[in-house]
Order: sequence, then structure tokens, then C-alpha cells
Amino acid sequence: MSEEKLMSKKKPAYPISKELDEYLDYYNRKIEIPIHYEDLLRFSGSVAVYDAEDEDTLWVRVYYAEYDRDEIDLALKRVYSIFVSDGSDTILQYLNVDYVDYCTFGNSKPFRIKVRNILNDNYTLLYVKKTDASRVYGLELEHMLSPYNLNFVIYENTLIEEHIVGIPGDVFIKKNLPELSEFDKAQIAKEFVKFNERSMIRLLGDMRSYNYVVVPTHDFDSVVYKIRAIDFDQQCYEGKLKVYRPQFFKENKVMVDMVQNKLKLDSVNQYIVEERSIIAKRILSWGQRLSALLEACRKDVISTPENIELLKAQLLELTGDINFRDSKNMGEILTYALDFVKRNYEDVSMKQIIEKKF
Repeated sequence: MSEEKLMSKKKPAYPISKELDEYLDYYNRKIEIPIHYEDLLRFSGSVAVYDAEDEDTLWVRVYYAEYDRDEIDLALKRVYSIFVSDGSDTILQYLNVDYVDYCTFGNSKPFRIKVRNILNDNYTLLYVKKTDASRVYGLELEHMLSPYNLNFVIYENTLIEEHIVGIPGDVFIKKNLPELSEFDKAQIAKEFVKFNERSMIRLLGDMRSYNYVVVPTHDFDSVVYKIRAIDFDQQCYEGKLKVYRPQFFKENKVMVDMVQNKLKLDSVNQYIVEERSIIAKRILSWGQRLSALLEACRKDVISTPENIELLKAQLLELTGDINFRDSKNMGEILTYALDFVKRNYEDVSMKQIIEKKF
């Protein structure tokens, strides 16, 4: 746990490079949609959105002038059809846009759209954001290297993302965690160790408790808890290695304390090796697609020279891998980080972990 200020400057948004654009096109992440992020900024007023306990969520519910509303509603319904269905207009008559919310804080300032099926009241939440290369790399890496698949598309300067379901980490820590059994707390401690390792390996930063969710899943007579990231703006930007390790943010202190109280050091080391080995296997399984993404990243500018120099020096000190010393940009640092994991952990088996032969 660290009290030092880990992040001092706001990260700028980076444009989509030619190489990244070609990658997105080849792997069907680019789809023409009938609305842009800037179109949603034409709202004429807003009201604050409060949660069930009457606390300000820092989101505002926006509304549009009558001559804009019909056009925007229709465009958002078509976005839904393109995003989750076959893109035809046949389902539009069954859809309703319940609300459009706008986030007033953070880097991406997203819009949150609730689209509801009027026949059965089932709904889907979509997020509309301005494109940022950092976030796109983060989304793709999450799709390939985490246990979860992500649905998102890009059109020109607009990014559409599907909502990631789960209990926000800060809410879970405050409201849910105190009521759990000691067994459940030990399980969550294990998941936090794995989440911490996964974030560091793929250089995803700023995983404070409000940037990840806890996902409970019922399994026979128990509940299984998983932790997954929901914010990807800080992919490969910061220079301090601690930024890429959730354990160093004060917002995660309860989780860190729980790891220390519930897990022995041998167990922590076992879970770290397990996560590294499964990521190594994912690196191999995604093969050509991951290589294409890393190639685009190596040709891109997504950080500052100062951050690059600091991060590669700290990774060199941590791993002893001299490849980091010669890295010229964040893309090369990320490539060598994943290559280090692949070289050292792709052949690790559960038998080796149990017998401590790793």
C-alpha cells in the first residue's frame, strides 16, 4: 500500500493511428453508425441523477429540443440494431430510448444510453465516447488476455461500448463485503491477487475500486466472485510501475488488507503463477491477432518520452530483461512484457505449481 501520489497529470486523448485503424477494420471493429459523439452534445438541458440513497452519481440526464429528439432517438435505435443485431430496421418499432445520461467527470466524458424492448421491458445499456487510442488498445487487450470478451465498435471519432455488468468495486467494498462469509472473503482475496497481476502484466493502469466491478455468479449452493476492469483509458501511459498494480491505490486498501489476512504468502505466489501461466496461454492462442495489435502499438505514440524512460527502467529492474532497456516506446515495452510472461510461464502446469517447480 502506498500513500504517494501515483498520478499527477491528466492523460491526453490520443488519435487513432493509420496502423491501428487498419487493424480495427481488418478485425471488424469498424462499423458505420448513424450518429457521432458530437451529435449527443447538442442537448438543451439536464438534471442530476441520484442513486437509490439519494446521493449524486455525478451523471446528468440530458434532454433535447423537440426537433432534435426524434432524430437522435431514431439514430440510437439504429445503433442498437447494428451493435447487437443484424442492423435491419425491423426491430426499431419495438425499441424505446428510455434515457441518455452524460458523465461530467473523468477523461472520456461518456454518454450512457438505455435502450429498452417495449414488448418485455428487457434493456441494454450502451456507452458512446470519443475515440482514444489508449482505450482502444486497452479494450482489445482485455478482450484477448482476460477471461472476458468485449463488444465495441468504432466509427470515425466515435466509440460505442457495451455495458460491463457488475457491482462497482467501491460500492461492493462498502455495502456487500462486510456481509460476506469468511470463505467468500478468501475467495475475493484470491481474485484480487489475480486481477492485480493481470493488470500489471498487460500494463493497464489506474485500477482503483471505482474502475473495476465485482461480478457474483451463483454456482449450485455457493456464489463465485470475479473481478473485471471497466475502465481502459490508462493503457500503457503512465511511467510509474505502481500505477499498473491495483494494490498501491488507497481506494483498494480494504482488498489489500483482506489478501494479507486471508491468504498465506505461498498461496499468493501460487495464484500469481497461475495467472501468469494462463495469460501466457492466451497470448499463444490469440497468435496473429495479438501480434497485429502489438505491431500497430509499436508504431504508435500513446505516452510521453518521460513516462517511457521511467517505466522501462522500472521493468528492467523488476525482471532483469535487457529488452526493456532498449525499448523506444510503450508498444515495445508492452511487447517485451508479454514476451517475458510467455517465455517464462507458458509451460507452467498445476503439477509444477503444487510441487513448487516453477
